[in-house]
Amino acid sequence: MDELVRQAEAWAGQAEHWIRQQPSEQIYVAVAVIAVTILVLVAASCLKSSKPNTIVLSGLSGSGKTVLFYQLRDGSSHQGTVTSMAHNNATFVLHSELERKGKMKPVHVIDVPGHARLKSKLDEVLPQAAGIVFVVDALDFLSSMQAAAEYLYDILTKATVAKKRIPVLIFCNKTDKVTAHSKEFIKKQLEKEVNKLRESRNAISSADITDEVQIGVPGEAFNFSQCQNKVIVGEGAGLTGDVSAVEQFIREYVKL
Repeated sequence: MDELVRQAEAWAGQAEHWIRQQPSEQIYVAVAVIAVTILVLVAASCLKSSKPNTIVLSGLSGSGKTVLFYQLRDGSSHQGTVTSMAHNNATFVLHSELERKGKMKPVHVIDVPGHARLKSKLDEVLPQAAGIVFVVDALDFLSSMQAAAEYLYDILTKATVAKKRIPVLIFCNKTDKVTAHSKEFIKKQLEKEVNKLRESRNAISSADITDEVQIGVPGEAFNFSQCQNKVIVGEGAGLTGDVSAVEQFIREYVKL
């Protein structure tokens, strides 16, 4: 240990001697370079840590958002739960990743109630979202298709979603049931319904919808690829634990 101390003192003495021999201008430049380097590293660290890790679960009541929330967190459906009137909000490592080696990045998941009176909660959480999972009931799709399309349209046309290009996963839930509709059918029907909404809203004076961003290509039938943000469609079943489509989406946009 004493030898190391003496060596360190010798190096410090040599460094001091070298600095005294250098012109003051060079010392100032060296100090400036070091200071700028430190600032750049600090800024980069702040930017990295500020990347959002929030995933917002949205959709109509009864679509299975809360079951999905518990599957992601606990690997359990909690006996199917019931329609929630309060949002679930937690930060956790995905249950499917708990036994993986290495450090897994926690995800902040917010389950926004689908009740019409509580949809305003969505506006509060969207600015912090890294991604949005829009849950659709594939079993009872036809009866709720129009309402689901209206809710989805409201999300896709929000300025926050469009300008920040927040990705959206349309998760077709309950596809384990024989009578459930396929994700291809649901995608096609939602695009048709959104196209109708787009045409009717575009006919309204822009002064009445100043908070909306127009989506689609004028003169063309709407499809999700025309959105400024990425919109993809997946399928699974929350009750049976088939939520890999959601987990893959989360890991694509909430990096480890």
